[in-house]
Amino acid sequence: MNTRCFLAAAALALPAASPAVSETPLERGAYLVQTIAACGNCHTPIGEAGFEADKELAGRMVIEFPEFTAFAPNITPAGRVAGWSDDELKRAIREGLRPDGSLIGPPMPIPLYRDLSDSDLDAIVAYVRSLPAVANEVPPSEYRIPLPPDYGPPVGSVPEVPRGVTVEYGAYLAGPVAHCIECHTPMGPEGHPDFEHRLAAGGFEFPGPWGVSVSANLTPHEDGIARWTDDELIHMITTGTRPDGSPMAPPMGFSFYAGIHEDDLRAIILYLRSLPPLPSGQ
Repeated sequence: MNTRCFLAAAALALPAASPAVSETPLERGAYLVQTIAACGNCHTPIGEAGFEADKELAGRMVIEFPEFTAFAPNITPAGRVAGWSDDELKRAIREGLRPDGSLIGPPMPIPLYRDLSDSDLDAIVAYVRSLPAVANEVPPSEYRIPLPPDYGPPVGSVPEVPRGVTVEYGAYLAGPVAHCIECHTPMGPEGHPDFEHRLAAGGFEFPGPWGVSVSANLTPHEDGIARWTDDELIHMITTGTRPDGSPMAPPMGFSFYAGIHEDDLRAIILYLRSLPPLPSGQ
């Protein structure tokens, strides 16, 4: 399998069935980074024709809010992480702490990444280490809000969640891996998601070249996903097109999500259907 095939996937590609769980850590890491986690949605530069596949994860300016201006760093072997050990890179991803002790701020979803399993974290780091080195200078993010001293105590061992079309695995994919909560949960004070209302009603605004997009309600309320079938939701997630043919706007990473295995999509939807149905705006 070409580990870089997903960035070139057509937007209308159909999701494949899940492979046997005999993949290597590098293959698992490639799948997670390039599809569900969609790391390139922030870390890969965008040109006139879209994401620049030859500069995968080389960093770019992500978004600007009143609270902060976020730049995703170059995480190829030519970037600032080149001199970090694997353990230091894992700590940065899962605990938000760089080797020098400084904190990684939003929108990097560290509170969610704390629940990444040990095996998936190892796989992600293995894939990042395999990337071609791409020279690209990215400035540091600018924060106009106070950042916390940390995101919690050191994370110990996190077991793997058994794979399957289950609510539990869907919650894992939608939470720590895909970090859907980050965009589809209202933002609380100090620029962090209000996790008490996770996925509750959407409504978070994202300005960009497309105008202003508003995240959707992902609960099984009539304001949310209750109006669509599972197959319609899969089509929307993987193509960026609603059942009526109308397009959906970024920053939803449709070109990445086109490569998600169908079983994983159905697990995520099963989890979303299990949430309390809440109307938009609550």
